[in-house]
Amino acid sequence: MNNKIKTIIAVGGTGGHVIPGYNLAKHLNEKNFNVDIISDKRGEKYIIKENYFKVFILPSSPINTKNILTFLISLILILYSIFKSLFFLIKNRPKIIFGMGGYASFPICIAASILRIKFLIYENNLIIGKANKYLLPFAEKILISNKEIEGIHYKYKNKVTEIGNIIKKEIINLSKGRKQNLKQKISILILGGSQAAKIFANILPDVFKNCSDKGVVLKIYQQCLPEQNEELKQFYKKNHVDCHIFNFSDNVAEYFSKANLAITRSGSSMLAELTNANIPFISVPLPSSADNHQLKNAMFYERKKFCFLIQEKDLKEKLISLIREIYKNNSILDTITKNQRQYSDKNVYNNIDQVLKNIIDEKN
Repeated sequence: MNNKIKTIIAVGGTGGHVIPGYNLAKHLNEKNFNVDIISDKRGEKYIIKENYFKVFILPSSPINTKNILTFLISLILILYSIFKSLFFLIKNRPKIIFGMGGYASFPICIAASILRIKFLIYENNLIIGKANKYLLPFAEKILISNKEIEGIHYKYKNKVTEIGNIIKKEIINLSKGRKQNLKQKISILILGGSQAAKIFANILPDVFKNCSDKGVVLKIYQQCLPEQNEELKQFYKKNHVDCHIFNFSDNVAEYFSKANLAITRSGSSMLAELTNANIPFISVPLPSSADNHQLKNAMFYERKKFCFLIQEKDLKEKLISLIREIYKNNSILDTITKNQRQYSDKNVYNNIDQVLKNIIDEKN
């Protein structure tokens, strides 16, 4: 793979699709691929601009079936996006395309199928997303994070390859030597991301105040929206809770070494990152996630004894008692950490390289 191979990574508009696509782009650049990323306006905000790949924005839309008018509008927009994608692919002539899920990746992959350009789809959730499900018949390969995935018909099983979670290399290689004494302090990392920050900022401060009032010593690292910074700082200061506030654009990985417990939504990439970093976490699924995929993700990690699972409706009540229990019993988090050490995504990039090598060898 010495010659630069033109590759396009098409990503949907949420962090759960964009971030694995960005991680993949960085890896392929290291392997001497010529990479472009395609997303929509929603996805653009998650992509850190780098000089080694270009980012192109195309319009996209889900199929909206509320009524005949919205259905027709969304259908026209999708057809327009496919039409624009055809021109884009003819102009740029990629050899390989990755569809990372989300409806923003759908038009490019359909256009690739029309032009007979090989494309692969990647699914990191434990139930295949709608866009990827529609693309199953046309994809060259279906790359999955875990073999327990649901929703892929058995007739496509010969296309399926389990590769693992495409997470940041620095997290895969993160030192696991962190030790903290819970009798002194629980250091909690709250990962609100882009969608959960608001509700976490509304619910969690009162939980931490309650725990602090009961004698639990806490250090809080809370991710929130920029407009929530001052209110949270003032609340924690008033109630004598040690805190550090940061925003979504900051490098989350730098906080991993500071925490011995995390509270997070249940996006597959973040759960995989925390597990690989051996940080016990409390998973709070987004109730409105498509096909309830966040609950399925959280249930998988809970079943493996890598985390705790609390539904959003029960968060305030159950979280208080859980934090107090952890503070009293040091072994609870130690047990989870030991379980997490049995899991690793360290081979994910080698697996990707092998899939690409096989495809390229077939072409030659």
